Amino acid sequence: MNKNEYIPFLSEIVEVIKHTEIEYTFRMAYDGEVKPGQFFEVSFPKYGEAPISVSGIENGCVDLTIRRVGKVTNEVFEKYVGDKLFLRGPYGNGFDVDDYKGKEIVVVAGGTGVSPVRGVVDYFAKNASSRKDMSFIAGFKSKEDILFEKDFEFWRESMNVVLTLDAGEETKEHKIGLVTKYIPQLKLKEVKEAVAIVVGPPAMMHFSVLALLELGLQEDNIWISQERKMCCGIGKCGHCKIGNQYVCLDGPVFRYTQGKHLVD
Repeated sequence: MNKNEYIPFLSEIVEVIKHTEIEYTFRMAYDGEVKPGQFFEVSFPKYGEAPISVSGIENGCVDLTIRRVGKVTNEVFEKYVGDKLFLRGPYGNGFDVDDYKGKEIVVVAGGTGVSPVRGVVDYFAKNASSRKDMSFIAGFKSKEDILFEKDFEFWRESMNVVLTLDAGEETKEHKIGLVTKYIPQLKLKEVKEAVAIVVGPPAMMHFSVLALLELGLQEDNIWISQERKMCCGIGKCGHCKIGNQYVCLDGPVFRYTQGKHLVD
């Protein structure tokens, strides 16, 4: 008997971490294989479901960082520790840390795009000996919009972290300006072999990749995520189809050599 792929499972909320007034991380009980960049469908009967990227992987848990923007996520924010959410997944193609081991790494992310790359950044912060130099450039609108602030303190101990804000006053921790302003300032030792991950709004990804290519990175060594296109997770609804690719199935993580052709 074939399993119905649309049927979710119940997962307990182990911890809730508040980042901003509208963005919380829900640490969910989950035992199984999962990669950074993959996603789960979070659902409620009568309300619908929403695709949420994996923002962290712990023993027996996954983190789902959720922004309160609609009827499904509004309902999620009514659930707290000890309650349960319906999940199905994980879905999609994620980031494989083996692709980046032994190399110089650059990660560029904007806003909620920090969520799907957090697992990669955290892995190489804890396993610094498995890679060469690493830089993480992350941009947010304002200080009030910063996600994972405590994590940034930890990441700074083992890599070059540039945390940018669109506006405000520059401090030791925060620089002012778009992430693309700081990409040309990177000092890469082996640029032809360096690898990069770029996740964020489409315009930010476009110009960030151009800046990385200008530095000398190779197209095949750059990964992007089309996470904004995720929908049903199993390629049935067709909302994520671009050309002959289904973002839910073939992505949301793509090498740039493939992802650059996914023009919607």
